[in-house]
Amino acid sequence: MTRIEYELVARDGRARRGVLHTGHGEVSTPAFMPVGTRGTVKTLGSEDLEGLGARIALANTYHLYLRPGVDLVAEAGGLHRFMALDAALLTDSGGFQVMSLADLNRVDADGVTFRSHLDGSSHRFTPEGTTEVQARLGADIVMCLDECLPANSDRAAHLVAVRRTSAWARRCRDVYGAHFSTYDYPQALFGIVQGGIHAELRRRSVGEIVDLDFGGYAIGGLAVGEPKAATLETVEQMDALLPQESPRYLMGVGYPDDLVHCVARGVDLFDCVLPTRNARNGMAFTRQGRLVIRNAAYARASEPLDPHCDCWVCRRYSRAYVRYLLHAGEILGLRLVTYHNLHFYLGLMREMREAITAGCFALWQAKFFESYDAAAA
Repeated sequence: MTRIEYELVARDGRARRGVLHTGHGEVSTPAFMPVGTRGTVKTLGSEDLEGLGARIALANTYHLYLRPGVDLVAEAGGLHRFMALDAALLTDSGGFQVMSLADLNRVDADGVTFRSHLDGSSHRFTPEGTTEVQARLGADIVMCLDECLPANSDRAAHLVAVRRTSAWARRCRDVYGAHFSTYDYPQALFGIVQGGIHAELRRRSVGEIVDLDFGGYAIGGLAVGEPKAATLETVEQMDALLPQESPRYLMGVGYPDDLVHCVARGVDLFDCVLPTRNARNGMAFTRQGRLVIRNAAYARASEPLDPHCDCWVCRRYSRAYVRYLLHAGEILGLRLVTYHNLHFYLGLMREMREAITAGCFALWQAKFFESYDAAAA
């Protein structure tokens, strides 16, 4: 195999079932990517991810660039070998950190100058530089550097970000092309669409990015504070504009109900820190909605986190025990909720894939929302 290919195998309404063929195995879509920001999904090992059936995960370019450094990872043979992970990897470009660490950086037409949050040292990201860093890290999917803005930015700022993101995307592509191989397996470069919730800017951004003929396309700049209805409206707009034969990746989304709504609107790939970060804060995701296991109501609860879940955490441990571990500061508590949450998310994606293949996604979606309470706590 000389390049990563996407195969669209079934549709049900706008929902899509596909297969992403990578050098590290097939990724069935729609798929959720666990977030391993620093080359690890906190409290879990690579064997846990493989046991959960995660065929693709995400790592963060900004953090890995600062520590342990791209040279060390490259000397180890790339991030897959460094992590001992037998699955595909996607690396983000660092564009989100440009926004989230705005007090530490300065953006100009050529790139981003930023100070490390670790030691205050000064660094420079350019489109060419971040593409090379990700290629050397060994990501199967490399993301173009983009400019991501907060939701409260005005239209004029979003227009500048769209122009800049398009210019940077061309520069990223000019480094290696949209398909390349830094190691002994194919790597693909994905472009990112920006424009906030401004329909005409989104349309412009799609046109400019798609003209560059990338291996796939990401919908960026959402889940950054805009109303959920605006998020869904923008995602629905993207379904009509993005190429049907290419994978679509919605960046940084989201809650389980978000995933269901966005699969229904044609999205193939997702990532979000919610299942793992919220686990460490004591929140479990269940078929009934969110469960704040730290609450006093569960101090003597003998039932599992989710009575409808078949993961080994729910087969063995009670809510009371997990709550005790979290309050005692025991690492096992963080691990148990993290594992359960990822099992829930990945199982949800598997069910959606099966429903799309069977042609009953709308029925499955209705049944899911009959029991799932997005506001539950």
